Amino acid sequence: MKAFKTFATGIAMSAAMAMTTAAETTSMGVVVKIGGIPWFNAMEEGIKERAAELGVEAEMIGPTSADPALQVRAIEDLIAKGVDIIGVVPNDEAALEPVLAKARAAGIKVIAHEGPGLQNVDWNFELASSDGFGEAHARLLAEKIDGPGKYAVYVGSLTVPLHNAWADAAIAYMQENHPEIELVGERYGVAESVDDSRSTALDLIAAHPDLKGFLAFGSQGPIGAGRAVEERRKGGEIHVLGPFSPGQGRAMLKDGVISGGYMWNPAEAGRVFVTLGHMLANGEEITEGTEIEGLGVVSPDVETRNIITDNLLEINTDTVDELAAKGL
Repeated sequence: MKAFKTFATGIAMSAAMAMTTAAETTSMGVVVKIGGIPWFNAMEEGIKERAAELGVEAEMIGPTSADPALQVRAIEDLIAKGVDIIGVVPNDEAALEPVLAKARAAGIKVIAHEGPGLQNVDWNFELASSDGFGEAHARLLAEKIDGPGKYAVYVGSLTVPLHNAWADAAIAYMQENHPEIELVGERYGVAESVDDSRSTALDLIAAHPDLKGFLAFGSQGPIGAGRAVEERRKGGEIHVLGPFSPGQGRAMLKDGVISGGYMWNPAEAGRVFVTLGHMLANGEEITEGTEIEGLGVVSPDVETRNIITDNLLEINTDTVDELAAKGL
């Protein structure tokens, strides 16, 4: 009988320990702009990989379209589930502020990426500064065009904060340093869709015989614009630049249809989401000199809640195979 009691007590203790461990496991959901595209597929792999390393329960939610209302709904679902951490890559900062405020009021930590203007976050992190990223692409565009002409600018949508910050920096650089290269229109919010980017590019090519380039901020923009340039046999004459998934655009890059661009590693961004989430869940503070895997030693802006680093990767014919081999 005594042995049975000891055995039963052991089982009860084991069960209690298991329940405690389960209760202490950090849970996290990351809501991205849109699901099913290579950029966010790579980010999801990074989230899963880092979550397994740290023992975090993490999932990525990718809406079926770049509709801010779908992001709000996904965040509402995560609040209802009672997760510890919510991550977001915003399509529209203003549309998300109320639901992120609701999450924080419920005691949920909020981490953003590509949302430098968000107020209701614990931290927003970037692997590239806005000005640096935009200006790098503008310099490359001017180098490729090398003379007078016109260019068009794409963003994911007119409400995607970081895409528009990049566009602002690129346009300002071109106006100041290369006024002979004129902007067509203001900007086109099509770069989260290959089809919309392609059809807009075809229209612009037809309307502007002196069009010499596309700056496409949004991973599907260079792909769609590249297809249009390829269809019109304008490779090498019209230069397509911007961040894109190397595996998706490698063939067009090597064929001279896409001229290049810069990116950061979306898989690394996924890992940083989980790393930061795990740190916050464990009460760790982010201060001057804190070292964060994937970001390095950081200098956080406590007032704006931004952690900005520069970890740019150039996409060109020398680097694209290596980047694509990493699953990017």
